[in-house]
Amino acid sequence: MSTKLFVNLPVRDLPRSKAFYEALGFTFNPQFTDDTAAAMVISEHNYAMLLTHAKFEKFVTKPIPDARATTGVLIALSLPNPEAVDTLVTKALDAGGKEPRPKQDHGFMVQRTFEDPDGHTWEPFYMDPTFVK
Repeated sequence: MSTKLFVNLPVRDLPRSKAFYEALGFTFNPQFTDDTAAAMVISEHNYAMLLTHAKFEKFVTKPIPDARATTGVLIALSLPNPEAVDTLVTKALDAGGKEPRPKQDHGFMVQRTFEDPDGHTWEPFYMDPTFVK
């Protein structure tokens, strides 16, 4: 059995968040999507659950931080080539996201960063597979 990853993200405006991620090319599983949550398909084994604050609060005992003011998590997303990294970030910026720092080129890895409308930080990257031993 393979392990699946579900990242749960609190969002202030679920329709706006869905539209943002749809503009990036992601789809949603309608079986687990309603007016309080949306199951965003990242890949066969990776998902992001976009949850309204009211829904998210049912799962936590701590206050929901404002991701626009603090960083609690960086969501790294491996992509097949540097062009895919640039394409995804361009789509994010066109859809209303922000790029809080410039592109990073480490030689063996290219990385960019974008924030969604709620301030959640995504870091799409490409790593040269010949570098990994």
